[in-house]
Amino acid sequence: MAKLTLDDIAEPRAYERQRAAFREDVIAAKRVRRVGLGPVLTLVFENALTVRFQIQEMARAERMLTDAQIQTELDTYNALIPEAEQLSATLFLELVSKAELEEWLPKLVGIERSIAFHIGSGEALSVVPAVVEEEHASRLTRDTVTASVHFLRFEFTPAQVVAFAHEPLSLVARHSAYAAATALSEATRESLLEDLQG
Repeated sequence: MAKLTLDDIAEPRAYERQRAAFREDVIAAKRVRRVGLGPVLTLVFENALTVRFQIQEMARAERMLTDAQIQTELDTYNALIPEAEQLSATLFLELVSKAELEEWLPKLVGIERSIAFHIGSGEALSVVPAVVEEEHASRLTRDTVTASVHFLRFEFTPAQVVAFAHEPLSLVARHSAYAAATALSEATRESLLEDLQG
């Protein structure tokens, strides 16, 4: 999938004119690209559309007007746009109260390394584990507490991409303090397959 460039980011006035419609498009896309995994975890699978929206909104909120400011955001967020045979996701720990944060953040250290796709079943089961970018992870997670947001990548073989299209498909968390599995809907499968096929 092509990375974003300065030409993809609208100027402030132009963005304001298109913002409402663009926001609706992104909400509709995220609806099928958001996967709940048990009571606490949610993954949102990123692509060029979701990343462009993130950059546009940051530029709007922080009043970024120069190419250099926008390029810094592009350099950061383009890493979330998957290549062919990859998926990219933001993992959210959906914790809203202080009590939940205090309970779960210490228990879920390492949760980002416990997420995987399961493709197929039985002896034909194929597992695609999350890949965590080490430098980013080291800034987010300490030995005693994790962060509430993580960035994950999943790298598939060509055979796994083929199987992704038609085999039983689920997202799984296997952590000492948290276990969950969610079967992907057909709409989610089709949307993510577009990313995998480039």
